[in-house]
Amino acid sequence: MSNGKLTALVSLATTLSLGHTTDHIIRDDLRWSLTPESLGFLVVTIATYGVIAVGLYLYSKEKVGPRFWAILGGVAVGFGWLAHFSPFTDQPPSYILGAYGSATAGWLAVSDLVALMLVLMVTALYSGYLWIRHAETA
Repeated sequence: MSNGKLTALVSLATTLSLGHTTDHIIRDDLRWSLTPESLGFLVVTIATYGVIAVGLYLYSKEKVGPRFWAILGGVAVGFGWLAHFSPFTDQPPSYILGAYGSATAGWLAVSDLVALMLVLMVTALYSGYLWIRHAETA
């Protein structure tokens, strides 16, 4: 049986992710003349929302469970950390802040990123809890 709280967390993470994708587009990471960087961004974006959509559909049909969301959430947290918080990134929060002419817009973009990362962590932990709890009762 699908869990309403988990579905709400996934939906919230998806909404925040759409905001973060919009931030990337505003910062011109997706150009109309496709470069290798913008093509990579496009492929990752399409794959991300495709996996989420298929996952939500399969979760509603009880074909996948909390394990799917725990693994996906963990991968997403790792990807987000590497992309924006690791020492190897070229787009840390300070870069995002500086990419906007308005401090308010920059802080809104960074706040969305931080909220996204926190919601992804909570989603991964909660779905992991549900996965373990289900495994113990099975």
